[in-house]
Amino acid sequence: MARSYSSSEVRSFRRKYQELYAKFRQLDGLVQRSRSEIQSAASKIAASGSAKLLATIPADELTRHKKGVRVKSLHDAGFHTILDILNASPFQISAINGISPEGAREIKTIAAQIADTAQKGAKIRLSADEKTPASTALVTELCKYKKLMPAVNAAAQFRQYYDSALTRALEASKPASGGIRWMFASAAKKADADAACAELSQILSDANLQPVNEAIDGVMRRFGYTSANEAWADFLNDSISYVKLLETIQPDRVGTGDGMYGLPEDLAESVAAVDLDLTGLKCSLRRYQEWGVKYTVAQGRILLGDEMGLGKTVQAIAAMVHLRNQGANHFVVVCPASVLTNWCREIAKHSDLDVIKVHGSNKEAALMQWKTQGGVAVTTFETTAAFTLGERFRLPMLTVDEAHYIKNPSAQRTVNVKRLCEHADRLLFMTGTALENRVEEMATLINILNPAVANKIKPMLSLSSAPQFREAVAPVYYRRKREDVLTELPELIESCEWCDLLPKEKTIYREAIEEQNFMAARRVSWNVDDPADSSKARRLCEIVEDAKAQDRKVLIFSFFLDTVSKIAAMLGEACMEPITGSVSPARRQEIIDEFAQAPAGSALAAQIQSGGTGLNIQSASVVIMCEPQLKPSIENQAISRAYRMGQARSVLVYRLLCDDTIDERIMEILKKKQKEFDAFADESKAAEDTFELDKATISDIMRAEKQAQQASSAAE
Repeated sequence: MARSYSSSEVRSFRRKYQELYAKFRQLDGLVQRSRSEIQSAASKIAASGSAKLLATIPADELTRHKKGVRVKSLHDAGFHTILDILNASPFQISAINGISPEGAREIKTIAAQIADTAQKGAKIRLSADEKTPASTALVTELCKYKKLMPAVNAAAQFRQYYDSALTRALEASKPASGGIRWMFASAAKKADADAACAELSQILSDANLQPVNEAIDGVMRRFGYTSANEAWADFLNDSISYVKLLETIQPDRVGTGDGMYGLPEDLAESVAAVDLDLTGLKCSLRRYQEWGVKYTVAQGRILLGDEMGLGKTVQAIAAMVHLRNQGANHFVVVCPASVLTNWCREIAKHSDLDVIKVHGSNKEAALMQWKTQGGVAVTTFETTAAFTLGERFRLPMLTVDEAHYIKNPSAQRTVNVKRLCEHADRLLFMTGTALENRVEEMATLINILNPAVANKIKPMLSLSSAPQFREAVAPVYYRRKREDVLTELPELIESCEWCDLLPKEKTIYREAIEEQNFMAARRVSWNVDDPADSSKARRLCEIVEDAKAQDRKVLIFSFFLDTVSKIAAMLGEACMEPITGSVSPARRQEIIDEFAQAPAGSALAAQIQSGGTGLNIQSASVVIMCEPQLKPSIENQAISRAYRMGQARSVLVYRLLCDDTIDERIMEILKKKQKEFDAFADESKAAEDTFELDKATISDIMRAEKQAQQASSAAE
C-alpha cells in the first residue's frame, strides 16, 4: 500500500515526542527540587520554633520519662531547660557531681526525644510582619513553586489526554520509521502504522504543543529569578495560595493534622468517601473547607457552626457547585439584608453559578426569573414570605445564613423559612454565633434539620459539655474553631490603651455620673465638642499615624453614631465614608471595596452594629474599639472582620479606655464574662445566658461609680 507519511516525517514525530517528554522530565525535576527546598525551609522554621518551645520546658520534665534523674544537680550546674541540656555535650553533663557517663547519655537521649516530639508538632505561621531569614527563604521558595504551577498544569492536562494514545501510536508507527521496516511489514501492520502516523500528526501538532511549550519555556526563564521582595509582595496579595501550597507539601506543618477534623471515626469515614466535583468553583479550598463541603453533601441537613473567618460562605458555594454538577439547578440562600449584596458578590466571584437577588420592589419578577432559569436565589428572611412554590417544587439545597435568626418558633420569619425547608432536599444552616444561645434554642434549630437527633439529645441537654452529647449531635452539628484549623493565621495582638481624662472631659463625665446617665457615661471622652479635648481622640490619631508608618489600614468601631461622625470629621480625607445604620447594604460593600484600594494609613469608621458583622475587611490589620461593648461576642465579631482567613499580617486590636471611669468597671465584668463564654464555646455547647450586661448590672456599675466619684471629689 502507498504510505501517507515519509520515514523522515515519522522520525520528526518521534523527535518532537522525545523533546517534549524531555521537557516534562526537566519540569518534574524542578518540581521535586522546589518541593525539597520548601520542606527544608519549613523544617528550619519548625526547628527554630521548637527551640523556643524547648527553652520554656524545665529540666524537671526529664523525671516524667525516667525516675531518679538528678534534676537539682542539673539546676545547680546551670542546666535549667531542655534546650540547655540539648546544647550541652554528654561530657559536660557527666562532669556534674552525681551524674555518671551512662546517666548523661540517658539524659541526652530523653532530651532528644522531647525535642523530636516538639519539632514534629511545630506549626508554621507566616506573617509579613516577621520577615526572618528563615520565613523569607520559605516564602521565596513557595513563590518559585507557585510559578511552576501553570506549566505543571499544562503538562498534566496534555498528558491526561494524550499519554496513552501517544504510547500506543508510537509503537504502532514503528514500521513507517524506516524504508526496510516498511518493506517487510504486513499489510495489516502498514495500515496500523499509517493510522498511527495520522494520530501522531494530530497529537503533536503545533496547536497542541504550543501552549505546553510556552508554559514550560516561560517557567525555565523565570524560575531562578525570584527575589524576596517579589515573593513577600505576592504573599501579601494572596496569602491563602501560599498556605494552600504549604499545606499540600507539608501538611503536618499547617492545621491540626487531624484528618477527621473532630468527627467520630465512623462518620468521618462516610464523609471522606464523598467524591466532590468542583468544576466551576473559581477558588481553592483549604483542606478543612473541602472536608466541610464533604460533610455538608454527605449529611444533607446540617448546622455548620464554624467560627467566624473560616469561610462558611465559600463552603456553601462549593456545595452548591458540586450539586449543580450532579444535575441540580435551583438553590436558595436566605440571609440578613445587611449581607445580601455580599452573598451575591461572593457567589459570582467564587463560582460560575447564576445568582439572582430576590429582594425589594422587583422581587416578584426576580422570583419568576429564578423559577424559570434556575441558579441561586439570594433573599432575606423577610422576603421569604413572597416565596410561593408549588407542592412538587424541590430545592436541591437551601442555605440559611445566620440561622440563629430563626431560633424563635413563633416568629413569622421562622414560620416562612420552615415552610421553605419543606421543599428542600438538603438544608445548610450556618452561624458562627449559634453557641451564644441557650441549649434549648440550639435544639430547636436541630429539630428543624433532623428531629430524630433532636429527640436523642433532649435528655442530654444538661450534659451538653460531655463527649456523649457532642458525639450524638455530630451527624447534624459541626463546629471548628480558628485555632483548630488556622494555625498559620498571623498573631492577634490585643492591648488596652488607658487614657487619663483631660479637664473638660472629666467635667462632662462627672455630670453624666451624677445624673446616672449610663449612655452618656459610656461615651466618656467622645462627648466633648472639640476632639483636641479628648484623650481617646488623641490616642486614636497616634495609632492611625503609627499604622500609616507600618503600611497598615485601620478599622474603627463605636456603638455611637455621633462618635463615628466625630472620628470621620477629625480624620478627614484619611477616613472613608463611615458605615452606619443608615447606609444601605449595597453601599457598605462599595465602601469596603474602596477601602481595599485605599492607601496605607486609611481608616474606616463604623457603628459596630452595622460594620461588625457579615463583612470581610482583610485589607485592615489594625482594629480600634472606641469604648467597651456590653457583650463579648459583639467585639469578637467585629475583630473577626479583619482577623480571618486571607489575612497576611498580624492584627493589632486597641481598646481605648479611660482610667477611673466606667470603662474600667465594664472591662472587669466583661473579662469575667469572656472567660465564661470561652469555656462554653470551647466545649461547643450552648450558653446558659446571653453574656450581656443586664439592667441590674448596669445600675450597680453606675451606683458604684457615683460613690467613687464622690469620694474622689471629696479627696480633691
